[in-house]
Amino acid sequence: MKRLNVFVLLMVLSSAAFAKVFEVKDIRIDGLQRVSAGIVFSSFPISVGDLVDEEGLRVATRSLFKTGYFDDVALAEENGTLILKLTERPAVDSINIDGNKAIKTEDLLNSLKDNGLSEGQIFKQDVLEGLAQSLQSEYAGQGRYGSSVKTRVEKLPRNRVALYMDIDEGSAAAIKHVNIVGNKEFEESELLDQFELKTTGWLSWIYKDDQYAQEKLSGDLERLESFYKDRGYLRFTVKSVQVAVSPDKASVYITINVDEGGIYKVSEVALGGELVIPEEEVRRLIFLRENQTFSQYLMTTSSEYITARLGNDGYAFAEVVGQPEINDEDNTAKVTFFITPGKRVYVRRLEFRGNTKTADNVLRREMRQMEGGVASNGRIESGKIRLERTQFVKPGVEVETPEVPGTDDQIDVIYTMEEQPSGSVGASFGYSQYSGFTLGGNLQESNFFGTGKVVGISLNRSKYQNNISLTYQDPYFTVDGVSAGFTLFARKSDYAELNFTSYETESAGMKVNFSYPLSDIERLSYGFGFENLKLDTSDLFESSVSPEILDFIRQNGDQNDLLTLSLGWERSTLNRGIFATAGGRQYFSMEVAPPSVDDLAYYRLTYSGQKYFPLGGFAKWLNGWSFRVRSELGYGEGLGDTPRLPFYKNFYAGGPNSVRGFENNSLGPRTVPVQVSGFELTPDNTDPFGGNVLVEGSAELIFPLPFIKDQSSVQASMFFDFGNVFDTSCSEDRPLLLTDGTPVVDSMGNALTAPGQVNCQTPDLGELRYSVGIGATWLSGFGPITFSISKPINASDLDEEESFQFSLGNTF
Repeated sequence: MKRLNVFVLLMVLSSAAFAKVFEVKDIRIDGLQRVSAGIVFSSFPISVGDLVDEEGLRVATRSLFKTGYFDDVALAEENGTLILKLTERPAVDSINIDGNKAIKTEDLLNSLKDNGLSEGQIFKQDVLEGLAQSLQSEYAGQGRYGSSVKTRVEKLPRNRVALYMDIDEGSAAAIKHVNIVGNKEFEESELLDQFELKTTGWLSWIYKDDQYAQEKLSGDLERLESFYKDRGYLRFTVKSVQVAVSPDKASVYITINVDEGGIYKVSEVALGGELVIPEEEVRRLIFLRENQTFSQYLMTTSSEYITARLGNDGYAFAEVVGQPEINDEDNTAKVTFFITPGKRVYVRRLEFRGNTKTADNVLRREMRQMEGGVASNGRIESGKIRLERTQFVKPGVEVETPEVPGTDDQIDVIYTMEEQPSGSVGASFGYSQYSGFTLGGNLQESNFFGTGKVVGISLNRSKYQNNISLTYQDPYFTVDGVSAGFTLFARKSDYAELNFTSYETESAGMKVNFSYPLSDIERLSYGFGFENLKLDTSDLFESSVSPEILDFIRQNGDQNDLLTLSLGWERSTLNRGIFATAGGRQYFSMEVAPPSVDDLAYYRLTYSGQKYFPLGGFAKWLNGWSFRVRSELGYGEGLGDTPRLPFYKNFYAGGPNSVRGFENNSLGPRTVPVQVSGFELTPDNTDPFGGNVLVEGSAELIFPLPFIKDQSSVQASMFFDFGNVFDTSCSEDRPLLLTDGTPVVDSMGNALTAPGQVNCQTPDLGELRYSVGIGATWLSGFGPITFSISKPINASDLDEEESFQFSLGNTF
């Protein structure tokens, strides 16, 4: 209204003051405060020297109003000088938004800024009102029909204003009923299973799946259409959708009218366009067959496979489109795949951005795509994955493949990354029921001076072990990707604290290892080590002792020098290094101690495997769920004159990392300790001794915990564990001898008998122990916190049960 009055006034003035044409000798601007004169002149169509009439002045006035910077515009002429009297709109001093939760304040401010309204800029009422209306529509689209958006403008001194936006988002309307009309071949319940939106259920308060949103409904309709077309209903259509809102705006009722049409079969599969790879190879990538029921999913998947195959051959911009040609007379469809390969593309340059510390050549050695070579989408993507698997690059590497200017057959490959801290120095703390408190210090650098090499030293102390170690690893010892490294260590262990039979060891040594890549997912490792191990016998006879340990010391002494050779094979397709949800891993290792100077020799074979099966494909609500199976097998035996596996190399089972529900290392053969003073303990007082055969595994259903936003740091599961330890040469009753071979006698001079092991069996699947339970692990700032609650199913009288188990921090 104000603007209209200005125009009317101008017309009246113009008829009086500008009745005749006049020449503009000068232009003067009055009233500017924040707007620059340059902005005014750039929008003002009159210049000095122009002849101006009444119509020209009207056009000039409208031009200044259109800039949005002025509340009032008046023109006057004085002795040939055209005077622009301008009243600026106020500047925005502050923008205050309150009440919003579903939409972030930052997003709202950015939307205003994109439309020219932010602090310091000229206030535009229409922009503020337009955003308020858009917000109201956005909330309605989210099912928040009771929402309201109110704006206020508060005038401030010095021609400034403060803007206020008061938002009441209301509550999202709950879906009370979804009705599908027109379906004949499928039950409504089966169709609604495809929907992300659900009617209100007893878990809706957790998953919020009953909250209506237009965007979600559109996605559900697309899934409904895909459901039908994947089953041959090519003519399926959604005829109409009605969304009814209750009077209180709290409930929504949805009606979907569909026309299923009939089932169409594939009459022919044809190829069109240019074939640059053999037709037979292309057809092997097509999953549709003649006389098969048409499937849009199979058609789309076939197109993607052909595109990927072409991309691996250098046709980076290939396009493959599957097109059904429908024949309604016989309900068939001819499917033609139109192939447009484009030109073969080569990589001019590999470029890395964001690596401020890591040397360029360290990143290049992870690449499988070479400069100057034919571009391969698979090799380019492999480079991204390999970079993210390093310890010094954060996940989320971005890849760009821009065309080289002036060419149509060259691209650059640009990897943009963010480095993460690769070094650590500090202390560690932990606690578990078995090793007690753990204190330690460590210094490790996984990207030593940007070379990608690993250097570290650690010192750890717990109730059962003191340990110091120095580690060095070069992942690219050779240009072929052979890694090499070594570890120096010294440790003192009291295994009685770990629920083993009572003995202590002191050891020091080194290990050298090499690893050779067989492929991107397989590696072969080999190495050797030397260890000097001493059994501490100072307290051996002050308490009960295992007869098997006495036998071992008598035969092999209390100090052994072990030279070991190792060989390993690993295959891993896990999608993550920790908390994987897909893929698998297998690892086989062999450790051999050939006869050395003291003739103590043995070998140990171990196998571990795990496989994850994502469950999200079975139902939408199973997204984030996976099923995991795991197995561990071990076997060891003596070599040469060593009759059996040294007892300190035995396998053990039971505990939070083995068969949960049983005490740590408690399953399998048990020794009956005796006192050499002559008092023989009863078989009830037995200690776990381990064995030379290990069989264990588990099946776990991994699921996301409710109310946890960042599922990457926590994992919960329901599990079924099984396992046990066996021995192929269990000890029997025999004379009790000291380490020097002297018989042990009682006070009457009678020779004592060393009792045989109890609970000791040769491998027998019928002797496996089972347990079920629930557990969770959280990667906290103090390290991993793990707990489980479990129940053994078939524990024997000698088995030691433990229903609740936990650990905090890193334990060693």
